Amino acid sequence: MPLIVAGSVALDDLATPFGERKNLLGGSAVHAGVSASFFTPVKLVGVVGEDFPREHVDFLKQRKIDIEGLKVIKGKTFHWEGYYEYDMNQAHTVKTDLNVLSQFDPELPESYRKSKYVFLANLDPELQLRILDQVAAPKLVVADTMNYWIENKKDALEEVVRRSDIMLFNDTEAREFTKVPNLIVAAKKILDMGAKNVIIKKGEHGALLFSKDLHFSAPSFPQEDLIDPTGAGDSFAGGLIGYLAKCGGTRTEDLKKAIIIGSVMASFNVEDFSLDSLRKLRNDQITKRYSMFRRFVEFEELPDNYI
Repeated sequence: MPLIVAGSVALDDLATPFGERKNLLGGSAVHAGVSASFFTPVKLVGVVGEDFPREHVDFLKQRKIDIEGLKVIKGKTFHWEGYYEYDMNQAHTVKTDLNVLSQFDPELPESYRKSKYVFLANLDPELQLRILDQVAAPKLVVADTMNYWIENKKDALEEVVRRSDIMLFNDTEAREFTKVPNLIVAAKKILDMGAKNVIIKKGEHGALLFSKDLHFSAPSFPQEDLIDPTGAGDSFAGGLIGYLAKCGGTRTEDLKKAIIIGSVMASFNVEDFSLDSLRKLRNDQITKRYSMFRRFVEFEELPDNYI
């Protein structure tokens, strides 16, 4: 089923212990949209400036991503400059230039408005709500956020939470948003706000899924090739909702599989700069790594009367 992915489209300058790159394709919508495109057709919603390279547009088209909802307006594309040290869980921002993103007024093409699956990637929650208002009757809404919106637009973010079927936070954001240190208690508070499910991303330590009657803990992939973690959380989210849009379900088992698929896509994303790993990724590699994940967590029952 077609999936709307709305968020930022960026040009990144990045340094890690493994090298430096400039003018990289980035942004929450791009990482999520490319990841999701392995499973379902994607309709991209975002904005870029006149400086956005044609090669990046061509790549999105190669992934069969519908870019009718990608506006090109006068000015420069959103730009982020940052670096990672050997703690690759922590991105250090040098400079953020919103550029045309500060003028973004999303208006969905008519062909997007009947989409049943919506991913609101990291973006101003007021814009997330504006986008959601234009979708006629979504079956599944997944939303992500970041600490800046928690600190500056919490009221709007709380409305996004209320209208989401799955709400994504990383562990630090969940604690900040709820003002409690315990992630289980934090998840319960977010569920009480109206979200049907909460996923808490823990980077190299996996992810946690909470709903009213469910608590599921997923591992991360034991990563040997870790080059650039930028966009890993977005790739996780894209894989997750891309799989759910493909299978059309939201059963407990569907959600569990979707989290593992998300972790698989994130694990490939970090193996090279920007989206270079996903550019050459094959479907058989995805299914193989999914099977490896299953083996990591399989274990047998204890024998009767063992303890």
